[in-house]
Amino acid sequence: MSGAVLVIGAQSEIGQALIGRVLAEEPESQVIAVSRSSCPDVLSSHVSDERARLVWLRCDYSDKQMGEVVKDCADLLAEKQRTLSRLVICNGRLHDATISPEKRIEEIDREALHAVFESNAVIPALWLKHLKVLLKTHLKGKIPAVIAVLSARIGSIEDNGKGGWYAYRASKAALNMLLKTSAIEYQRTLPELRFIAFHPGTTDTPLSKPFQRSVPEGKLFTPDFVAASLLARLSEALAPVEEEAGDNRKRPPARFVAWDGSEIPW
Repeated sequence: MSGAVLVIGAQSEIGQALIGRVLAEEPESQVIAVSRSSCPDVLSSHVSDERARLVWLRCDYSDKQMGEVVKDCADLLAEKQRTLSRLVICNGRLHDATISPEKRIEEIDREALHAVFESNAVIPALWLKHLKVLLKTHLKGKIPAVIAVLSARIGSIEDNGKGGWYAYRASKAALNMLLKTSAIEYQRTLPELRFIAFHPGTTDTPLSKPFQRSVPEGKLFTPDFVAASLLARLSEALAPVEEEAGDNRKRPPARFVAWDGSEIPW
């Protein structure tokens, strides 16, 4: 069986770059993309070509449609005889026309807090819930696979030395806890499944655009660079653990890592 990659939140700049990288560098890989939006023009040729290496599924992220999309994924994997080995959840929100990061606690707004938590923590958690049935059936506890979510260093409780950005910071911390807790549960039946909370660094996307002036030189990354870094971290997660004689240490159920592979404290 050839490999398959599932990218959720595929319309995002990092999601599109990740899909483009896989299609360009892995000629035998199948990509399943999930998004509220239609497939962008830059990727549409891969949907319509005769091999159909990219399948684009629309989803409004309701519980009902999430369940339907997971079923569609299962059917597609069976039809194409593909092994799902990498899953990436790219959903996230920092700001929009009505939401900005809070500098002071007085700026916390109930509706903005709910909206940021919905995008950054609730939707990824619901995907982790719905994917469990697919992964238990598909992997059968024996096939190595990895799930990555796009987190952020700002979600580290231990690393918080600056304060501010209440909704974004807290929602990413919540995402990390949801991922780590899910990893512990998944490990009981799927011991070969790995989990990564991935910090992409500051990426040149609309999400970071208003805050790029303060980014140090050389630390504003392109989506393609981040996609390459993420693929490298996924490959590391799937690599067998090399244990020395007498070493009984187990791989942690989940890791919080930066784009360069360095560990971030939870």
